[in-house]
Amino acid sequence: MKVLRHEEFVEGCKATCNGPYDGKWSKTMVGFGPEDDHFVAELTYNYGMAEYQLGNDFLGLTLQSNQAVSNAKRLGWPLTQVGDSLYQTQAPGGYCFYLVDKEQPSTDPVQKVCLGVSDLAKSIHYWSKLLGMTVMEKNDDKKTALLGFGDTQLPDLEALMKKEKLNILTPLVSLDTPGKATVEVVILADPDGHEICFVGDEAFRQLSMVDPKGNELLDKGMADDKSNEWFAKHNRQKAAA
Repeated sequence: MKVLRHEEFVEGCKATCNGPYDGKWSKTMVGFGPEDDHFVAELTYNYGMAEYQLGNDFLGLTLQSNQAVSNAKRLGWPLTQVGDSLYQTQAPGGYCFYLVDKEQPSTDPVQKVCLGVSDLAKSIHYWSKLLGMTVMEKNDDKKTALLGFGDTQLPDLEALMKKEKLNILTPLVSLDTPGKATVEVVILADPDGHEICFVGDEAFRQLSMVDPKGNELLDKGMADDKSNEWFAKHNRQKAAA
């Protein structure tokens, strides 16, 4: 993946984009191409946080790339073969990835994100009937479903959630990013509490433009980070990749 943009924030986000923290944090967007037409990952770094407690809801991200498999083998990164041309591995923070050992497609190689749910029927109803996703596959024996998104307008979406008396974590709010566009955001929660962040299209297209200085800003942020000194001073252990 490539660094698409990097942003530093001096205080917590009012939409809890950085989790339940109020301090300084940074956001780095990485992906195989621009955010406009690729899946991207948001790497959130909260200064002073030693580690995070993982839950059992995020089951993994699947991407097709024999180059990724080759890189892992070359670097000695732990891989476990779990199927025909399918490997399982973990990111440094413990998040699970599934790598399909086939040639990387010219389009986005990220195939799907897998979430654990407690009631499949209720979740399918929420994601498809309320949020506009299309059910592409459904396996009753394995109790799994694959869905893809459609288009939705933010104010209409918030009104619908209120009508259905469903959980809105953050009502429609404007978020500022230093030196970049201000975006409108609504954050919802599905029946299992998974956060879903909807962002206004026009402003987000401005905010999410690939920044040619992304790598440079990330390197500067890491160079300026004095967390090793901070943890040593407070006699605390910092998690290591």
